[in-house]
Amino acid sequence: MKLTTLLLATTLVLPAAAATAEDAHHEPGAVVAQANANAALTDGEIRKVDKDAKKITIKHGPIRNLDMPAMTMVFQVKDPAMLGQVKAGDKVKFAAESLGGAFTVTKIEAAR
Repeated sequence: MKLTTLLLATTLVLPAAAATAEDAHHEPGAVVAQANANAALTDGEIRKVDKDAKKITIKHGPIRNLDMPAMTMVFQVKDPAMLGQVKAGDKVKFAAESLGGAFTVTKIEAAR
């Protein structure tokens, strides 16, 4: 593809897509918030709950929104109350984000 064709396509498509998304939600931040809300939950197993440090260790599958492979790792939690909902050995589904440079669990629920 010629560079001029690529530039023209990018110039025409990207602003139109952004405008459509913005118009649909009537708020500039709504597109990002909607994407986060629609992020798939990841399967995991609680390995350790550390209420004092406000951290949780989870053996998890791939976390797509973080481009992270399956592994066991320690996460911070957005809300420390989440730590009272789970214990080591529990199977869960959870969402995680990078907040302030730290991988943080933002949602957690019992797996069904």
